[in-house]
Amino acid sequence: MSLKQRIVRQIRLNGPISVADYMALCLFDPKDGYYTTREPFGAEGDFITAPEVSQMFGELLGAWCINAWQEMGSPSSFVLCEMGPGRGTLMDDLLRTVARLSPAFCAAARIHMVELSDRLAELQRRKLAHHPLAIEWRTQLDTTSRLPLILVANELFDAIPTRQYVKHRGHFVERLLVADDDDRLHFIAGTGTLDAGLLPAGHALAAEGTIFEISPQRVALMREIASRIGRSRGAALLVDYGHLQAGFGDTLQALRSHDHVDVLDTPGEADVTTHVDFHALVQAANAEQCRTATMTQGDFLLAMGLLDRAGALGRDKSTDYQEQIRADVERLAGPDQMGHLFKLLCVTDAATTTFPFNLARDRN
Repeated sequence: MSLKQRIVRQIRLNGPISVADYMALCLFDPKDGYYTTREPFGAEGDFITAPEVSQMFGELLGAWCINAWQEMGSPSSFVLCEMGPGRGTLMDDLLRTVARLSPAFCAAARIHMVELSDRLAELQRRKLAHHPLAIEWRTQLDTTSRLPLILVANELFDAIPTRQYVKHRGHFVERLLVADDDDRLHFIAGTGTLDAGLLPAGHALAAEGTIFEISPQRVALMREIASRIGRSRGAALLVDYGHLQAGFGDTLQALRSHDHVDVLDTPGEADVTTHVDFHALVQAANAEQCRTATMTQGDFLLAMGLLDRAGALGRDKSTDYQEQIRADVERLAGPDQMGHLFKLLCVTDAATTTFPFNLARDRN
């Protein structure tokens, strides 16, 4: 029985399901979930993440990590953690960079990889086996450690399930999924309402059918990370696609073979995500007394020296290689590619001031 058939059966037995429950089944079902059964990354997969575009992304994040460590007073022992490490490409490039730039950083680092998928964890182990540093794999962030924390995550929050509310007869009610007699899935307006205090300004004027997305699970994870940072000192750099200001809109989408497909057609066979509400993450981190700064991925990478690094990589190389480097820079930082759609959130404890706090905050 396919995942779609099991979802239809669940709906027939128990009633409509939420968008969040649907996302969780599509992505993490033990038998047929997207991340538990497929190889989504790279040209042969369904999408390409920034670390897979170019080594420069991980290298510049590695330089940021060293800066954060120094701003914290270069503690003799700390945790370097990546959450949602994919195939391990980001950490591979990051570790190569920090080993070259700061042996003292490497000597102090305890490396944790937080990964839910056994299959992806095995890919990461093979990818990182050549590094001399000891690396531990965990299924969740260690919230009990007293060691300072430096955490990086790329495209982590977009895959965390999101609830959707639709304006129906003047009220925002939860958007649900039902199945028709032909086993096709459809959206309907449910009866569960949302506290008006959680809605963006102007919600009373929103048109019928307007969608609002909210993810309590994302907020809970952000508070968990921020609480750990606030208690033990640290810094986190979180990169994802989304928006810096709260607002309305249906961003639920499915990607397969680098193309958008109907989100309800083939559960488990496509990557199902929503855009990240960075405003909500900022509020969650601030509630834990952490400092925050946001900016676009393009602004961050350019300020970190992307063009200089590209020049160094392309020096004395073939024309074709240099053209590829230029294309990679455009892909990562171009405003019509990843540079504007992807945003960056930096979270630190109250005593730490690290890049990009010296730049304008909350840029669009």
